[in-house]
Order: sequence, then C-alpha cells, then structure tokens
Amino acid sequence: GGCFVIEVGVPGLQRLPPGETFQVFDASETHWGVDEYDVAAQGLISHHFRKLEGGFELRSIPFRYVWPAELDLMAELAGLQLRERWAGWKREPFTNDSLSHVSVWKKPP
Repeated sequence: GGCFVIEVGVPGLQRLPPGETFQVFDASETHWGVDEYDVAAQGLISHHFRKLEGGFELRSIPFRYVWPAELDLMAELAGLQLRERWAGWKREPFTNDSLSHVSVWKKPP
C-alpha cells in the first residue's frame, strides 16, 4: 500500500547550444560549477572549482542521467504505476522547462 518517491534533476541538454558539451551552472567569486555532458553515454561530469586560501580545489563528480520516461518504464517493469509528478516539493507543475522532478509511483490495487 506504499509509494516509491524520488527527487531527480532533469538534464539541462536543451540549454546547450548545438555541438557544445560544457554548461556553466554557477559562477561566483568562490565557486565555479561546470557540467560536462557526454550525450551518447547519457552521462555528465559535474566539475566544481572552489577558491581556497592560496589556490583552488577541483572536484569532479560523474553522473549518469535518466529521463522521466525511462524511470516510468523501469517502474512499470517493477509493477508500479506513476501516480504523480511535480517540478518540486511544493507540487509545482512539471513542464518542459522544469529543472527537476519529484515522481511518485504506486503499486496498483
């Protein structure tokens, strides 16, 4: 009788100019964040440059992204149905411009 709930970011591919693989998502005096996309492998590496005393620190974190439709298929294969999907925890509508989604699947009766 329970539900399976996740919050996931939506890849920013539609904001990438054709042929580009890098997207700056933060640029401040103390932090630069750059996502490096590998579209063919559905992956990205999130690079974080932080200003420290006397220099910078680089951390690179690899991810594999999935689309909401892929998650729906995996849930269906597990015997679940999509119950709700929002853009955030305040239940904002999920649209083509949403940067994340909260999805809820349930087991059918």
